Amino acid sequence: MLDELFSPASIAIIGASRDENKIGNVILGNLVSSGFSGRIYPVNPSYSEIMGLKCYPSVKDIDGPTSIAVIVLPAHIVPQAVEDCIRSGVRFLIIISGGFAETGPEGKMLSDRILSLIRNSGTRLIGPNTVGLYLPYSNINTTLTSYTRVSFPPPGNIGFISQSGALGLLTMDAISEYGIGISAFINLGNRLDVDETEFLDFFESDSRTGSVAIYMESVADGRSFYERIRRFNNKKPLVILKAGRTKQSAMAASLHTGAMASNDSVFNGMLSQAGSVRAYDETELIDYARVLAYSKRMPGNRIAVLTTAGGVGVISTDYISDPEGIKPLQMARLSENTKDQIRKVIVPYGSAENPIDLTADGSVSDYDRVLEILMRDEDVDAVLVYALPQTPKMDMGVVDVVEKHMKVGKPIVVGVLGYKIAKQLLVEFERRKIPAYPSVHRSIKSLGALYEYSAFRSVRQ
Repeated sequence: MLDELFSPASIAIIGASRDENKIGNVILGNLVSSGFSGRIYPVNPSYSEIMGLKCYPSVKDIDGPTSIAVIVLPAHIVPQAVEDCIRSGVRFLIIISGGFAETGPEGKMLSDRILSLIRNSGTRLIGPNTVGLYLPYSNINTTLTSYTRVSFPPPGNIGFISQSGALGLLTMDAISEYGIGISAFINLGNRLDVDETEFLDFFESDSRTGSVAIYMESVADGRSFYERIRRFNNKKPLVILKAGRTKQSAMAASLHTGAMASNDSVFNGMLSQAGSVRAYDETELIDYARVLAYSKRMPGNRIAVLTTAGGVGVISTDYISDPEGIKPLQMARLSENTKDQIRKVIVPYGSAENPIDLTADGSVSDYDRVLEILMRDEDVDAVLVYALPQTPKMDMGVVDVVEKHMKVGKPIVVGVLGYKIAKQLLVEFERRKIPAYPSVHRSIKSLGALYEYSAFRSVRQ
């Protein structure tokens, strides 16, 4: 069970430092700055105090139980620190240090030594070669990059697991700009002990997590992994970005974390059968996780497009109706009754055909009335709404309108194009947990991901 890892009473930093250029200083600073309410124990025999906290010579000298020990030491002395932690009853170890199986035979010997120590000890290990964890609901940040270099996301609904630390950090930095939140970030590193399947066990029962996004480079046990993600997808959606698809990238993955990559076509088939949605870059990974966390399932693949810009509607139609396209979506055929009702709302030179064009005269009130009509049309399974702030009658009230219909009606994905006011709209949509994207392509691909997962769940009802 990983519950104590996510709600620890105390955390030790073994290798804490006063030197601002040392990772041990950065991690301790992050933990202090994050507002962690438990006890923090710096460990370093060279100091009596760091950042106003009592510093201990060894983890064995700490006068109280330790839930987590973060180890930031040269690889060759990590095994001794692990042994000290086990003897002191530390429940979880996070080994930041690199220099293990990813470096060759000598590093592999160190990994084997650590594994032999923790086996049957009651102490669990994350890493080694990890950048740490970020748990916003618990105010815990043990990552090796400071708040001055990376923006960390607010609490949210996406569980984020990554085999690559750097990819995880840069992704969190990027999504923070739009207020996209996560329930946790876990960097697995070399996965010597705890792997992604055990974290899936936790996220499956975690009420704060609506979907999980995983970046991975290899699978240790294909059959076990398949069974686990299939069970998970029957409860919550899982999006996976799997690297190492080519021989060259598979070699890079093995050098990165010491992992062996799997056959990509086999892996792709496994994901499809298990119900996971596959992403092909870090943007898709979070885009898909968001729409799956925020949306109810789609009953079918028929999409109505609502816009104030005809060109945007035409481009959307290209993407959606292309038989060789992104996902098996199609443009909804609106009933004559639906089109008649829409014509009563829009200006005479607008279009009641799908894509529905309100023109630049379209107001927030028009969006509200047309969405109400589309929600009643049985031939529409989801709506793609373009909230384009460049048109004169568009304002922030469109967020209220979309939220109202999304809560009681069909799934809605929003496209918000532009920059100035567009960014404000994107942030507000995100705050309301409404999936909104800054491009036509991303909006439609996310709808495709929602349909893909919905179709998987529908055959298992």
